[in-house]
Amino acid sequence: MNCYCGNKIPYSECCEKIHHDIHQAITAEQLMRSRYSAFVKADGNYLMQSHHSSTRPIKEKKSIIKWAKSVQWIKLEVLETSKGKSNNTEGTVTFNAYFYEKGNVEVIHEKSTFIKENNHWTYLGLSK
Repeated sequence: MNCYCGNKIPYSECCEKIHHDIHQAITAEQLMRSRYSAFVKADGNYLMQSHHSSTRPIKEKKSIIKWAKSVQWIKLEVLETSKGKSNNTEGTVTFNAYFYEKGNVEVIHEKSTFIKENNHWTYLGLSK
């Protein structure tokens, strides 16, 4: 079975490695894909760890986990990346994350900003 993030390799060889060691995310896109897989798995601890400390939604952690478990995740589409390579300190990833909620297909369309904090990629928030 392919990884939840859409890469054509097993979860154990893809996002699971990053979930165990966030430094394995070499690019902003890899971190974003690992966050999608964490939503699929409702892994609140990783979602908090991979969120930049200045915007980390600690108080919403339980509701984020509850919501992630309440929907059925369909697929992730990465539409565009800018910077976010191993030698960068910031980058953006534009994506669509599809899911079923209450019988309807929904999509999160987002252009996200990622920056390095403590020598690893983190999700900062929506790009402006």
